[in-house]
Amino acid sequence: PRQGKEKSQPSPIMGKYQIRRAKPEDCKEILRLIKVICKVFYKEDYVLKHTKDLLEGGFGDDAVYHCLIMEIPKEEGTTSHSHTVIGFAMYYFTFDSWMGKILYLEDFYVMETYRGMGIGSETLKMLSKIGIEAHCKGMHFLVVKWNKPAIKYYERRGASNLSKEEGWFLFEFSKENLLKIEAEG
Repeated sequence: PRQGKEKSQPSPIMGKYQIRRAKPEDCKEILRLIKVICKVFYKEDYVLKHTKDLLEGGFGDDAVYHCLIMEIPKEEGTTSHSHTVIGFAMYYFTFDSWMGKILYLEDFYVMETYRGMGIGSETLKMLSKIGIEAHCKGMHFLVVKWNKPAIKYYERRGASNLSKEEGWFLFEFSKENLLKIEAEG
């Protein structure tokens, strides 16, 4: 999953966070955090433009992803919702022809101000439980090679770097490529 750094102002509230499944009304906050990740990776033009895409993709009968929300209570004197979203973990299930069912972690992000408080570790524990309960044979995810803190974080927890160990490369066909391939006679 893509992790990155951003500047944030909220003050940490030790031990008062919660992790829960996302609801449709969380899409605005999920999109906000996705935009933060895209800024870190200089891919702002790739980001979804509307919460409609998140709503259609993650909720209802045709949902293709799931999401956990990390949040803390809002500070006194603020209005609107009673909690502030400080992170999310987006995942889906896929099938590997060699292994079987896999939980694929698409994005895992905790705002920098709230890192080191156990929120990421608790979320990873929840994701592991979800994968085990869904009879998954493992969890796959990507980490950009320059994100050394994330690589160390996952390796400390026993993750294998398949690109290093097995030499796999990730490839992509863009939508434009798909259209060209489809048009080939």
